[in-house]
Amino acid sequence: MATPTLEARPTTPSASPPRRRRDTGAIGRFIERNGAYLFLFPAIAYLAIFTVFPLIRGVLLSFTATKLVNPAGGRPVGMENYEYLLSSDKFWSSVITTLLYTLFTVVFSVGIGTAGALLLNTAFKGRGIIRAIATIPWAVPTVAAALIFVWIYNNEQGILNRTTAALGLGEHGWLVDPKYGLFAVTLATVWKLTPLVMLVMLSALQSVPHELREATWVDGATRFQSFRAVTLPHIMPTVRVITLLMTIWSIRRFEIIFLITGGGPLDVTNTLVVNVYRTAFQDQNLGRAAAIGALGLVLSLLVTVVYFIVEQIQERQESQR
Repeated sequence: MATPTLEARPTTPSASPPRRRRDTGAIGRFIERNGAYLFLFPAIAYLAIFTVFPLIRGVLLSFTATKLVNPAGGRPVGMENYEYLLSSDKFWSSVITTLLYTLFTVVFSVGIGTAGALLLNTAFKGRGIIRAIATIPWAVPTVAAALIFVWIYNNEQGILNRTTAALGLGEHGWLVDPKYGLFAVTLATVWKLTPLVMLVMLSALQSVPHELREATWVDGATRFQSFRAVTLPHIMPTVRVITLLMTIWSIRRFEIIFLITGGGPLDVTNTLVVNVYRTAFQDQNLGRAAAIGALGLVLSLLVTVVYFIVEQIQERQESQR
């Protein structure tokens, strides 16, 4: 007689009881809901304390007649400081100097930096060493860079005058002759900033797909045609951004100009920022200096607005193609 066998029945795992969410209390719920804002709070606090508050304080100061010897005793004068500046030849001269300095600095630093990036993007022996050497001017502290150029421009022992004399071009007063003042500070600034532009543009060039360039070469395009059709459209957004940054930085640059020329000779390098320093600490007029700073801020904002307008026009043209 056969004994009955028990068939194995598939057993279903018992459903685990739902885990109860631990109550973290009111503080825990607040952190869960607002955690992102808590992480942002230190950065917002830093900007508010060291940027927004001084900016507001400076704008309010520009509407007062405040002296350096009594910074808390300024009296309200309304638009008097702005009216004085807008009718002052010295102020408009500093505006023109700032625009010229900015124009020359941006054009030469972006142009030379882009050309250097194109050169360093090609393969050749010792490229890594050349890249490292090219970044040295950017790594040099601004004060040290200014002192280097003061020595280069020295009338008697400077290497620039020795070079021009050896070439039969004579010696020049690079720091005392008004004809060369703007050239002197622009050359030092371009030397200092070009490596930064070169590194930024080099990273942009390395992001260009090599397959696209090879495809243009297969189609018979020259290197210049390949650069214009493939490389240039890819790096143009980077060119526009670095140009904007260089423009804003040049408008507000102070250290290298003041250390080399102090705003001279005969005020040919007296930019807006140097003018702020002179007005505040030499003329001891804090209210008028704050007004110059506010007008400089307006100039920077105008440059930024123009940049975004051009950016939108470029995007519309590219979308319509």
